[in-house]
Formats: sequence, structure tokens, C-alpha cells
Amino acid sequence: MLNGKNILLGITGGIAAYKTTFLVRLFIKAGANIKIILTHSASSFVSPLTLATLSKNPVVSDFVKTEAHMTDWNNHVELGLWADLMIIAPATANTMSKMASGSCDNLLLAAYLSAKCPVYIAPAMDLDMYKHPSIKSSMEALVSYGNKIIPAKNGELASGLHGEGRMAEPEEIIAFIKNNIRSGLPLSGNKVLITAGPTYEAIDPVRFIGNHSSGLMGFELAKTAASLGAEVYLVTGPTHLSIQHDNIHVVDVVSAEDMYHSTKMYFETSDIVICAAAVADYRPKQVADQKIKKSDDTLTLELVKNTDILMSLGRQKTRQFLVGFALETENEVENATGKMKRKNLDAIVLNSMQDKGAGFGVPTNKISFIDTNSTITTFELKTKAEVAMDIFNEIIKRRHA
Repeated sequence: MLNGKNILLGITGGIAAYKTTFLVRLFIKAGANIKIILTHSASSFVSPLTLATLSKNPVVSDFVKTEAHMTDWNNHVELGLWADLMIIAPATANTMSKMASGSCDNLLLAAYLSAKCPVYIAPAMDLDMYKHPSIKSSMEALVSYGNKIIPAKNGELASGLHGEGRMAEPEEIIAFIKNNIRSGLPLSGNKVLITAGPTYEAIDPVRFIGNHSSGLMGFELAKTAASLGAEVYLVTGPTHLSIQHDNIHVVDVVSAEDMYHSTKMYFETSDIVICAAAVADYRPKQVADQKIKKSDDTLTLELVKNTDILMSLGRQKTRQFLVGFALETENEVENATGKMKRKNLDAIVLNSMQDKGAGFGVPTNKISFIDTNSTITTFELKTKAEVAMDIFNEIIKRRHA
């Protein structure tokens, strides 16, 4: 959710500033890029050197870089425009009052007034200050400007009193921001089930029947769904790929039978289901307990049919939007459309083996998206990440139609 985001952290002069060292660590761990503006009073509570070391960026406080020539300055506009998110934590009563009134007497306030991104404010002050009408007025004004207030917590305060006004803990700040981002995304509140990769059908303890699927298309679909706010269950066959995301639950399977049972487990509560796995149609009827020794010039294996996962899901479908994949070599549209109707799908993604750069083992794909109205949307050759976004755009259009 925060991976790759540019985050501008403003730290003002309250005792809760010490918590920002932990907050910076959490942002870095989440994969964010972070720059910090420290007010002069805040530097009494937390060291610029510590923050610079943790953030891997210089910490700034003044418009003019005092160690350089007087014409060298910290550009507040650049800082404000660089940020994907701005967080002010702790936000003192003084700073919030200035933000509400448009006062601008330091670098942090100038960057705030220049920012075009969402701004999150984590107040911190003593309980009587937090309840004062002027603070309530400041917060109401800040919210009316589009800022997000991260509510202060009840607890022990620097004064020794116990009450509301304690800055939210770093973990709570991160969770608030993630939940806020997620709530504004098109798939927020939706559960998405995706199958990916090949299946391996055992012959003996050493050998198996498999295919060349890398799982990349399914993994890109999972990343895209999560980036759009969905909770994702990724059921994947054996692959070298890995994925880490707060909203993605990876379920590792090996065989088609494993995939069938895992998919069935999550299907009922899913809203969108995309079966992108290359599932083996057949498996050996008998699996040898020991490695089969080489003896004769030929080896005969009796194969039996695996459960058709997509068709079984189509039969169970109630409210789910179910999408399958079809990799064809001839009569592509006719065969894909027939598969969609036969398996009771809402849409099917067609790949043609005739298209260079599409199919297994490559980072690109060329697809046509076909729905039950026989509307065919064809896309140019793109990276699989771009293809995943195209697929979800088509799904979202049809679900909201």
C-alpha cells in the first residue's frame, strides 16, 4: 500500500516527536521514500542526525541551507509537489492553528501550503489544550480543507495527567493512512480470488507432469487487485515468484487437486474470481511410491481427467464475477466464446499462440477481453502488469454498468 510512495514527514515541537524515529522505520520498512522537515523546536526532542540516518535523506529545517552559499535553498514548492502523502506528526496546537489560518512562518508551513497531495495530521498536546474550543475550531477548518485528522488517543500525558491528547502510536498512524487510502480505491471492500502458475502432477516421488507457466500473469493480477483496494487470495502452483503486500494472502499448492480444493474454499466469499492458472487437464492414475527405474525403451502412463476447476466454479457461481483465460492456437474467438458459455463465465481473456510476445515464459502479453454480450475488446502487446490493469478496468466497467 505504501511501497514506492514519496512521503513528506513534518515534525513539530512536542515531546511525542521521539516517536517519529519509529514511524520513519515503519515507513521505510513498508518501502516508502521519506523526506523530513523538522521545525527548530522539534530538534530539541529528536535529533536531525538520527532522522537523517533512518530516512536516508537529509533533514531540513530552514529555507536557506546555512552550510552552503546563501543562494542555495530548500525549495518548499519542490518538497510539497514531490510528496504523494504528507504527514505532520506530532502536530502541536501552535502548528495546527497556523495551518488553519494560512499563517506561513517556517519551511514546514510553506511546504504544507504548497502540497497537492493528501495531508494527514496527528495532533499531540495535553488534554485541556486538546479540548479547547480554539483547537476544535482549527481541526474543523483543517478537515474542511481536505486534510485527514488522525485522532489523538487516551493515555498518560507529558504533564503526568491521564486523558485524551496523546499522539497515536506509529503503528496506528500507518494503519490509519493505509485504511484511508484503501477506502478511496475502486475495489475497496471487495474480495478477489486469483489462481496462478502451473500445476505439477506427480508420476513418482521425483518426476511430474507440468507445463511452462511462470505464474507471472496471475501474480500481476494479484498486485493490481491489491493496489485497487481489494483483499486478494492468490492460489498459486509451484513458481519462483514471490509477492509481499498487506492485502495479498498467498496460498501455495502443487497439484490440480490441491488447487481445486483451495479455490473452492475461498470461492463462496469472493466477489471477483480470475482463473489464470495453467491447470493440468490430466494426472497419472497411479503414483509410484518409489522412483521408477529406467528399464524398457518405453514407459506407458495411464492418465485420468482432473476436475475442471473453472467449470465447477461456474456451476457454483451466485454473485461472483467469474473470469477465465483461454490460450488458443486456432479459431481463437470461437473457441474462447464457446468456453465462456460452456463454463458459465462472465468474461474470458483470450491469448493467441499466434501472437509474438504472448503466452508462457515472457514478460508481455496480448489479449482480447470477451464478455457475455460478445463484446470483444482487443489490446496491443503490453507488459503483463499493464495487461492486468486493462483486465481489471474491463471488469470494473461491467460490474458498475
